[in-house]
Amino acid sequence: MPEYDKLVRDEIPDIVRESGETPVTHVAEGEEYRRRLREKLCEEAAEFRESGDLAELADVLDVVEAIRETEDVDPETVARHREEKTDERGGFAEGIVLERVESVPKG
Repeated sequence: MPEYDKLVRDEIPDIVRESGETPVTHVAEGEEYRRRLREKLCEEAAEFRESGDLAELADVLDVVEAIRETEDVDPETVARHREEKTDERGGFAEGIVLERVESVPKG
């Protein structure tokens, strides 16, 4: 019998029941829910990294949205933080890879 112990989409227990199996679940709340959302974000990001599948990218965005809602942060605040960071450090459009940082000899 497979063990999962991970946050799943809301309809997954119904889908499991429809397949003739019995899901064993509990509802995560508070800090457990926030922790499991962060874990889910890493899981979905890793799946997108491996597959490049747009459905996996959509999963990442769904988890990000759930985190934003759980933390009670409005979309404009997130957008503002994103814009500020882009203004300060740039975005990722140029594809720059930092290989190393070398010290400049004093002299």
